Amino acid sequence: MPLFAEQHTSGPVKPRAEALAQALPPLLLAAERVAEIVMHGVHGRRRGGPGDEFWQYRAYAPGDAAASIDWRKSARAERLFVRETEWMAANTLWLWVQRDAGMRWRSHLAAEEKEHRALTLALALARLAQRAGERAGILGAPLTPDHTRAAFERMAQYWLAQTHDGQTAEAAAASLPPQGPVPRFSAVALIGDFFAAPEELMRRMVALAGSGVRGHLLQVVDPAEETFPYEGRVRFADVRGERSFLSERAEDLRAAYRRRLEDLRAELAAQARRLGWTFAVHRTDAPPQQALLALWARLADGPLTVGAHETNTNEAA
Repeated sequence: MPLFAEQHTSGPVKPRAEALAQALPPLLLAAERVAEIVMHGVHGRRRGGPGDEFWQYRAYAPGDAAASIDWRKSARAERLFVRETEWMAANTLWLWVQRDAGMRWRSHLAAEEKEHRALTLALALARLAQRAGERAGILGAPLTPDHTRAAFERMAQYWLAQTHDGQTAEAAAASLPPQGPVPRFSAVALIGDFFAAPEELMRRMVALAGSGVRGHLLQVVDPAEETFPYEGRVRFADVRGERSFLSERAEDLRAAYRRRLEDLRAELAAQARRLGWTFAVHRTDAPPQQALLALWARLADGPLTVGAHETNTNEAA
């Protein structure tokens, strides 16, 4: 994982949690605005479900309809279970946002953290899908995918409640999408910088694709991570403060750093191409609607083979 300078780190857990709670209305508003811009001029992608074949039982979560509870299963287990059919779970957009410490880093070139931009894009994408009549949900979350405004707000509340500061969540869990069953015919959008564990990420991509899921990767990066603008004497430290390195001539590291970044992107793009997924890059100093429009177009077009345009990492999607 690259080392960074000019860290903007998070404070204690309680103040950060309170700040996140206050951030809910602005985050929802930002996502709505981005979704509204993209909605104009694009068509919905609503399609019929493949049937009502049983898919799985899962634990009841607040917001689930009483009619979806399987009372016989619940009585035997002495806890409430919801019966999900393949139709309910298909035609669903499943979203995952990387939430590790690296996503909370911001350079002097960016106005917001990568995590905030990734959450805005994920929520805006969910809203687009919901307004097109499709369900949106969060991978690994105890929430029922739905197309309602209430579901949209629950998604935001769930994400903002995750602090991922090393004390409340495992770093590995925050760095990688969860493992578990995902229904066929659905789509998955993974959003993050993908710096922490790219090899394991690619293995999990294979597992998801093996379930018949269409996938889309959006790498969100800070402009400093793209350009490496540092010169002269600079101390680089990782986001957790566990390692540091003092360079007398930071500019001498630029070429090697950029090669490493391009190699990572080439590996991710190649894996996406093999699986029929897509891969794109977005910088936090670019308008969010650019990335959202490109990603929504790929979702609307259905399964895609990743081509030169999608994997051109020199573009900010």
